[in-house]
Amino acid sequence: MRVNEIFCSVQGEGRYTGTPAVFLRFSGCNLKCHFCDTDHSSFTEMSEEEIVGIVAGFPSRHIVVTGGEPSLQLTSSFCRRLHEKGFFIQMETNGSFALPGDCQVDWITCSPKSAPVRIGHVDELKVVYWGQDVSCWEKFSASEHRLQPLDTKDEIKNKEILRLTLDYIMENPLWSLSLQTHKIIDVR
Repeated sequence: MRVNEIFCSVQGEGRYTGTPAVFLRFSGCNLKCHFCDTDHSSFTEMSEEEIVGIVAGFPSRHIVVTGGEPSLQLTSSFCRRLHEKGFFIQMETNGSFALPGDCQVDWITCSPKSAPVRIGHVDELKVVYWGQDVSCWEKFSASEHRLQPLDTKDEIKNKEILRLTLDYIMENPLWSLSLQTHKIIDVR
């Protein structure tokens, strides 16, 4: 498996905001989003056993499997190993690939981009928002629908996007707000 990084912090986005978690960031993605904050060229090749050994050394038993695109590397044997160590597995995916085989993931956060979504139902749909039409996602099968304001790295533009996001949510209460609180509180 190609691993970009493994670290422990608090989940900064969505339903589990504030939850202590181990982050397993895979390298590699099928999409090239202009706002992505991951260097997909940097990785260390690791076995499932090596990864489980490292993540099991952290006190948290909530793991966020992210990327890149984790569905390109996630396996049912890896998920089974994590569950055997008591982990709750949260996957953050762009949804452009179905989960391989019989992977047992406890919580799927799908943040769709330009590719068609190949996952039938997700726990949490998180759309990065900058004012675009998101009505196509309102009928998508998700337990929770969230809009997350795009971080442009420009404070003035970010305030405008946040206002657009809040206005949209107030007019369309299917959606709730997801903030990148890890950036707000300045933690990794």
